[in-house]
Amino acid sequence: MEEFPRIKRLPPYVFSVVNDIKMRLRRQGEDIIDLGMGNPDLPTPKHIVDKLIEAVQNPRNHRYSVSRGIYKLRVAICDWYRRRFGVDLDPDTEAIATIGAKEGLSHLILAIMGPGDIALVPDPTYPIHYYSVVIANADVRRVNLMSGEDFMDVLQRAVKTLWPKPRVLIVSFPHNPTTKVVDLEFFVKLVDFARENGIYIVHDLAYADITFDGYRAPSILQVPGAKDVAVELYSMSKSYSMPGWRVGFVVGNRAMVHALTRIKSYLDYGMFQPIQIAAIIALNGPYSVVEEINEVYRKRRDVLIQGLQRIGWDVPPPKGTMFVWARIPEKFQEMGSLEFSKLLVEKGKVAVSPGIGFGEHGEGYVRFALVENEHRIRQAVRGIKKVLNEE
Repeated sequence: MEEFPRIKRLPPYVFSVVNDIKMRLRRQGEDIIDLGMGNPDLPTPKHIVDKLIEAVQNPRNHRYSVSRGIYKLRVAICDWYRRRFGVDLDPDTEAIATIGAKEGLSHLILAIMGPGDIALVPDPTYPIHYYSVVIANADVRRVNLMSGEDFMDVLQRAVKTLWPKPRVLIVSFPHNPTTKVVDLEFFVKLVDFARENGIYIVHDLAYADITFDGYRAPSILQVPGAKDVAVELYSMSKSYSMPGWRVGFVVGNRAMVHALTRIKSYLDYGMFQPIQIAAIIALNGPYSVVEEINEVYRKRRDVLIQGLQRIGWDVPPPKGTMFVWARIPEKFQEMGSLEFSKLLVEKGKVAVSPGIGFGEHGEGYVRFALVENEHRIRQAVRGIKKVLNEE
């Protein structure tokens, strides 16, 4: 087959190895518990679905929409930010709706980066944080998030050793896959760092509302002056259990929002309008639905953590995200995360994500997604126990 330049820069998808085994075993009739992909299984709240149905029945909503999102949705986004974080935003210049956070990030990086530009990205992290930069024909410098050092010190050292200076820093807290969380003081330091070094910050806040044990995730835009250097992405996939709806938004720095608006105007006509109308109802609706979804994830987290601890796998409980990040038990460390993940799915009938798929510093870990009910998670623990004991 002919090779195309951008495709040649993209590596093989590590997660497909475990997924292929999972599908093969399922075709053979095996019951595989899939804790690999972070694909929320909870239904979208009824009042949001009802609004979608109502909006679909209006023929006026069947026409092309607008690429940056209808005005009332952008207003709802800004109102939500004011209620949630006390941050004021202009719906015309500081907010844009996107077809999920992944599309928003990818097109934002395409709009603001090009050949010769450098992005700093933590390692490990969610793959699109790396590969949006690769697709834009820019360069990535990975920053070790697992070193045990203060992350700000690691960033400062990275900047001092790079030329040309990085143009963009992509971060995400609560963090996928490591579940690391930060406080507002961290963002104060990060904004100062960006100002000192002339760097734009792109903060992916996909797990803003999936937090536990009294922890509440801050927004980087709560830092005075953050809008001078930063934008933030938000996704309704997890908080409102709307993954397949593909609703996200980017808010903050006017120059970056404008660049994304320009490039999207060439590439798409925005989301189907009934989805945007339903998203308005979600954002303006009761926050209790988000809290109920969050409580489901907390209970699942506790069942998994307690189950793993009972079978001798000591894993710290995360304070955020819908994931559990687990260091592979010592006697399996030499296998590496991919081979260990293959062993779990083949022998334990449990699919997880190998840490190496999130970057070289994810090696030695696996990620569990809390996307099965408590009964199935207990069943998964029994399968894992069988593997740990037999091997």
